[in-house]
Amino acid sequence: MTNYIDIIRQPIGVELEQFIAMFNESLSHSDGLLSQALDYIRQRAGKRMRPMLLLLMAKNFGQVTESTHRAGVGLELLHTASLVHDDIVDEASERRGQASVNAVYDNKVSVLVGDYILSAALLNVCQTHDVEMVRYLSKLGQTLSNGEILQLTSNGSETISEDAYYEVIKQKTAALFEACCVLGAMSVNASKEMVSEAQKFGQTLGVIFQIRDDIFDYYDSSQIGKPTGNDMAEGKLTLPAIYAVLNHGDDDIRRIAMAVKNHEASQEDIARLVAFTKANGGIEYAEQVMQRMHAEAQQFIDERVGDNDLKTALQAYLDYTIKRTL
Repeated sequence: MTNYIDIIRQPIGVELEQFIAMFNESLSHSDGLLSQALDYIRQRAGKRMRPMLLLLMAKNFGQVTESTHRAGVGLELLHTASLVHDDIVDEASERRGQASVNAVYDNKVSVLVGDYILSAALLNVCQTHDVEMVRYLSKLGQTLSNGEILQLTSNGSETISEDAYYEVIKQKTAALFEACCVLGAMSVNASKEMVSEAQKFGQTLGVIFQIRDDIFDYYDSSQIGKPTGNDMAEGKLTLPAIYAVLNHGDDDIRRIAMAVKNHEASQEDIARLVAFTKANGGIEYAEQVMQRMHAEAQQFIDERVGDNDLKTALQAYLDYTIKRTL
């Protein structure tokens, strides 16, 4: 299988190492329990998909600068803080197959650690000395919080809607990918037109990424770190099920779907809705949506990326987003 990550990293290897060093320094403390908790979080670093996107976008429009790194670290710290707090809200014991911070420590410690990381995020973006980037990251914090609240209200509503699904995605996952592209472009003084086009590209990437993530929930995998139907167990109806219920569901299936949204579905109900979704084109529909969005994102790469190495890396990024298996 193609090693997408190596291809993505190729033109930004040096810059990525600089980012990692700065991120690790920002996520460190010399004393006691806080030091232990931060060390634990730092050791759980993933593939660095967001920082790589930010660095690629900056390099596409200019040269990576100190401001690029500070904005990237600020963004990744903000995301990290939001994950720590989200796991507390969701009472989650795992994230991507590893124990969550609140499972290792407790909720009180986790809240305070999340607050500390959030402050570190703001401190880093302030060091860009760019008011617009500070404003953007601050608004992003509001957007992410609003997305979580919107999801809570959507889960319990009486309606089943693709529009509501996309609105939640745009204020959560897609907002982060969008921010990578915007902050990367802003950090090298790209024009407003280019920032706007980068923003659209990032949002499209983020929606694709989340749809792919949602499809995973219909197949049991220890690699992903969650069992089949976990989203439904949390009251979430994602795109495959929404499509199947709205286009093929009878009254009984709609009853189960509403039970999911109201946190009243049994494991048998969830298993039945998962099976129904897979049997009635839900997965295929979601795949078609991703392919359509892939074509939209492809246009940005074809028209706005000139350097061959960067074009290859961003192509690999886009293809990985839609083809990834975990």
